Amino acid sequence: MSTEAINNLKPGDILDNLGLRETFGCSPQGGMRRSHETNTLVIVSNHIVNIYDDRWVDDVLHYTGMGTTGDQSLEFAQNRTLSESNDNGVAVHLFEVFVEQEYTYKGQVTLSGKPYFESQTDIDGSL
Repeated sequence: MSTEAINNLKPGDILDNLGLRETFGCSPQGGMRRSHETNTLVIVSNHIVNIYDDRWVDDVLHYTGMGTTGDQSLEFAQNRTLSESNDNGVAVHLFEVFVEQEYTYKGQVTLSGKPYFESQTDIDGSL
């Protein structure tokens, strides 16, 4: 992993899970993958298998944070990293999945506004 490999990524590039892990030095699973080695947060919006309602509205991705059951918190794990990313120096990189095991790079992203809350069902089907 190196900043050179990250900087060489272009929107539309496709990585598999191993490539994602090796490039960013991040976890092999999850929708939010923090790497202290590269000071990055990889967020994955999986459009195949996802309990969350991630969606594009115009040019803004409304991304749902971490936490599969119960209420999520902006203070929890990578939710906090993402919610503070405009000020904490962590570079956020977005990938989308439309084909199993193909992570399509969308680019480095920033928050477009303050995080907000909405009701969605969790993995157990509860609000």
